[in-house]
Amino acid sequence: MADGRTRPISELRVGEQIYGTRRIGWYRRYVKSRVLAHWSTIKPAFRTTLEDGTKLVTSGDHRFLSHLGWKFVTAARHGRSPRPYLTTLCKLTGTGAFARAVTQDDEYRRGYLCGMIRGDGLLGEYIYSREGRSHGNQYQFRLALCDQEALVRTRNYLLDLDISTCGFVLQAATGARRAMYSIRTHSFGRVQSIRGLIAWPDSATRTWCAGFLAGIFDAEGSFSHTLLRIANTDPEIIGWICSCLRLFRFAFTVKHYPYEGRKPIDVVTITGGLREHLRFFHTVGTAISRKLDITGQRVMSDASLRVVSVERLEAMRLYDITTETGDYICDGIVAHNCYARPSHAYMGLSPGLDFETRLFYKADAAKVLEAELARPDYVCKPIMLGANTDPYQPVERRMQVTRSILEVLARTRHPVTVLTKSALVLRDLDLLAELAGQGLASVGIALPPRTTNSSEHSSRVPHPRRRVCGHSRP
Repeated sequence: MADGRTRPISELRVGEQIYGTRRIGWYRRYVKSRVLAHWSTIKPAFRTTLEDGTKLVTSGDHRFLSHLGWKFVTAARHGRSPRPYLTTLCKLTGTGAFARAVTQDDEYRRGYLCGMIRGDGLLGEYIYSREGRSHGNQYQFRLALCDQEALVRTRNYLLDLDISTCGFVLQAATGARRAMYSIRTHSFGRVQSIRGLIAWPDSATRTWCAGFLAGIFDAEGSFSHTLLRIANTDPEIIGWICSCLRLFRFAFTVKHYPYEGRKPIDVVTITGGLREHLRFFHTVGTAISRKLDITGQRVMSDASLRVVSVERLEAMRLYDITTETGDYICDGIVAHNCYARPSHAYMGLSPGLDFETRLFYKADAAKVLEAELARPDYVCKPIMLGANTDPYQPVERRMQVTRSILEVLARTRHPVTVLTKSALVLRDLDLLAELAGQGLASVGIALPPRTTNSSEHSSRVPHPRRRVCGHSRP
């Protein structure tokens, strides 16, 4: 998801933001991408297992990005033309399977409160004498943050432990400065309870350590320019950070920065690149989504993502999506989606099963086009055939809708551009050549061995040589 967290693909909704990729300059990088369509189908499934243990269950028509380009999960089932598919020589692209989150139980909540309050909270007792009373002591707990996600989590965790606080705006937003929000209490009993909560445990559990790392990162951590760091001036806190990181087998470095006139600071940096950074975020469950942004990072990893096996399973319900970038991150692996499916949703049909089984055609397209071109107010502009779906679907051999349109355009000397993956375009070479001789036609040929559309009715495309040369041999 675009907020750095994960969710089953079955629970996605149209309009939500996730991460996809885009080639920027020399490199493919992570970018945010909106979900345009979401659908499910029931069909034979295949389980792809990678060397690091990542398991991906998809249809045979699904595609993943490998070091050799986009690959279908299985070879083509129809026609003679091969399509690129996964073999044990392929290494997929991405970070590998996402880590499972630690259960956020009572121990986790206590650990989170310890990390957050020790990292960024104010917990004080001020001794005053007061005439006529035994004392005028003041007790205070206050936590102030710009990010309300962590503040709300802290306040709710305290409420779960019967410690109530009041919230207020400590500082309003001004110019480039963000607003600062705060929670506080001056109750002696509540302050003492908070002191007890954040005491170091005699024996830290796994869930306490995860909560502590999440809390201290939300309080003192940063993630930018591919660096994940947690800084603090308290050697004891740094020691606990290191111990917890070792428990989860994170590699890290610690650098000490001495300063004159103020406390020295230690900076803990988690190494291992984006794969380890995502494992940290997903394992410990940090709250502040702003700190989880991977936009612009290169799609590269040292994970062992070689394909070990592709096994056929029984038919099952499978989910897929269409996104703005044309791809998405499927359990750490870059996966392709079909951009044409939303067009069926526009017709009130399913982008899933209906897209697989129902085709539309415009029988009177040529007549409508001719009438439109004859209108007095018509302004001549180039017409594009093939922007959404291929104008040379296999059924075009019989229906000849595209040819009838080209006949009208040739007769009226109207500019046209055709984009197709099919060698059937050669059937209309007479009309296209006539228009091209007048500088009115151009044809774009998609050279990948297979279509960007994963449906069976449009996957049976000819070999690239036939589309470029017009025959099966060079």
